[in-house]
Amino acid sequence: MTKLTEGADRETSIAPADGEALAERLLHSSGAGNGQLLVVFLCLCLNALDGFDITMMAVVASEVAQALQLSADRLGLVFSFALAGMMLGATLIAPLADRFGRRPVMLSCVLVVAVSMLMTAAATQLWHFLLLRLISGLGAGAIIASQAALTSEYSPERYRALSVAAATAGYPLGAVGTALVAGWVLPEHGWQGLFLLGGVVTLCFGLVCLRYLPESLKYLLVAQPVGALDSANRILDRLGLGTLTALPATGGEPGDEATPEHRQVASLLTPELRGRTLTLWTLFFFCFLALYFLQSWLPRLLETAGHDAQTARTAFLLFNLGGVVGIVVLGGLSLGFHLSRTIGLFLGVASGGMLCLAMLSANASAALVLALLVGFVLQGGFVGLYAVSAKAYPTSTRSTGIGWAVGVGRAGAVVGPLLVGYLISFGTGLTQTFLIFSVPLLMASVLALRFPVR
Repeated sequence: MTKLTEGADRETSIAPADGEALAERLLHSSGAGNGQLLVVFLCLCLNALDGFDITMMAVVASEVAQALQLSADRLGLVFSFALAGMMLGATLIAPLADRFGRRPVMLSCVLVVAVSMLMTAAATQLWHFLLLRLISGLGAGAIIASQAALTSEYSPERYRALSVAAATAGYPLGAVGTALVAGWVLPEHGWQGLFLLGGVVTLCFGLVCLRYLPESLKYLLVAQPVGALDSANRILDRLGLGTLTALPATGGEPGDEATPEHRQVASLLTPELRGRTLTLWTLFFFCFLALYFLQSWLPRLLETAGHDAQTARTAFLLFNLGGVVGIVVLGGLSLGFHLSRTIGLFLGVASGGMLCLAMLSANASAALVLALLVGFVLQGGFVGLYAVSAKAYPTSTRSTGIGWAVGVGRAGAVVGPLLVGYLISFGTGLTQTFLIFSVPLLMASVLALRFPVR
């Protein structure tokens, strides 16, 4: 029997169930305490820093293109290398969090992102940019997938989707910060100053995470690495949940965190998980394709439509501000409505909004309002997929499942900006470009409406 000491003189005996069941019981009994809220807040901030880093190129695209004399197709290549790095980080690095723990993987990747941003400020050639943006993307992609797993594992079942959505809302919040800070930094310090600022802030926040970011309690109880009991008890004490006298029994079945990565990935395609895995990969691909088309090119496209740089930056800000609100709203709706169907409705509206934005882009007021609306529904629905993924997989493969869904989907993020660069080079108009990218969103809407996750 495993015993949980509750306070000074009470003990609760727990049958030797698996670690996930024990962790769920503990989290359910505690509700959403300060310790869990701290995890959500730290993950939100990490996402915000990643959002600041990855979307920075959209804001400085004109300056960098002029400094390096880049054509539209080569500028698209710069966008795509960061996103390719995120794809590789999600598929190759994030699964390591199922083997070695969420915390060490996330802390290592924060350092990688910070150093690469600082070095980007000194880049003078195209290949410098491509390499450094690839490295930065590697770290960011792993962080985003791992934080979704960590946030999910510190949230009671009822609040899980809301918690994951709230933490992941940091990404568009960071993009909002990019648009705001750029107006202050660029005139005085240029695009180099923006990268320097981002690197320093990321490095400083990494020290905060080193002190306060805990390991996943579920990971410790399921994987049971060396020192798991002591680590779990420190976390339980911080949460005010007493301490364990022993770790729960473990069946040592294939697919747990001690299993090699290739077997964890293979477990995603077993008969019981194959359908949801392939659907999630498709959903993420379509959403990434449309989202990063707008995240990378929206300011530049509005400038080509005749608007000044300030209007283009304002549209980018509103697109991401709408995303923050949409993510929080969708997380709230998840408490009372079918999660995947709500996501489907959001993505359907986003598809229609992109068509309206294309047709009314010459009108500045309409373009700004529609950028806000599309950001609300597209990013709200997209981030909801992280919550769906967290609920679709067990602890033993959660980081791997989320990482591969995000990683495979990020192929769309790589293709999207690169495709736009070539479309512009071939003379494709603004309306036709938006039409092309609205179709995948419509298809994603249909898939999400049929996905069985509440």
